Amino acid sequence: MPQTAAGFLMEKEIKFIGGAVSNPEHPFVAILGGAKVSDKIGVIDNLLDKADKVIIGGGMTYTFYAAKGMKIGNSLVETDKIDLAKEIMDKAGDKLVLPVDSVVAAKFDNDADHKTVEGDIPDVHGLRYRTKVCC
Repeated sequence: MPQTAAGFLMEKEIKFIGGAVSNPEHPFVAILGGAKVSDKIGVIDNLLDKADKVIIGGGMTYTFYAAKGMKIGNSLVETDKIDLAKEIMDKAGDKLVLPVDSVVAAKFDNDADHKTVEGDIPDVHGLRYRTKVCC
């Protein structure tokens, strides 16, 4: 197997990112997305101690919505992480920012008929959801 190694550019990037997180300039806002809360728990928890705001987007939004008692329709949710999402929200206070609305459509396609829903999401079979963060 040929030998490989990280170069000077990667070293520079690691130092920059490490410094940005360990000693950030303020205001410091982190934006996280993805499907699973479980994949981001450590990152979210660490950032809550450092960031002024942590903005959540993507599929993991719906686990947080469920933790708030909101209806989430057929949205992706990690039911076994709802209590953990509640704990994170309690710890975060107003530092944690969730999307204010969701775009619902009959299929995941830019040309599909869609509408924007604020608050609870209707429980309609076949709808797919996307979120939009707005403060």
